[in-house]
Amino acid sequence: QVQLVESGGGLVQPGGSLGLSCAASGIRLVLYAIIWYRQAPGKQRELVAAITSGGSTNYADSVKGRFAISRDNTKNTVYLQMNSLKPEDTAVYYCSVRQLSFDYWGQGTQVTVSS
Repeated sequence: QVQLVESGGGLVQPGGSLGLSCAASGIRLVLYAIIWYRQAPGKQRELVAAITSGGSTNYADSVKGRFAISRDNTKNTVYLQMNSLKPEDTAVYYCSVRQLSFDYWGQGTQVTVSS
């Protein structure tokens, strides 16, 4: 059974940093591309960052230069380091992996950027 668990969200002031984790069980993340998404209240879900099995990364324009996605294959975990956070980064952040045409999702972790 595949399970993804996000952690690391919280309340941070504008300009601050947070690091999110996506820990997996039942699946070897090293074999797949992992995507971080976010969804703010009243808005559509959007792709934030992605990392392929080969380690290539891709970012939404809105987070380029501020966010960094990485993976630790020994821990079967993917990370999202978020720096220079802005109020518009406030959202629930989810990690996702596609296996055999099925998308698995975590429960999400809330990130709130506010003074």
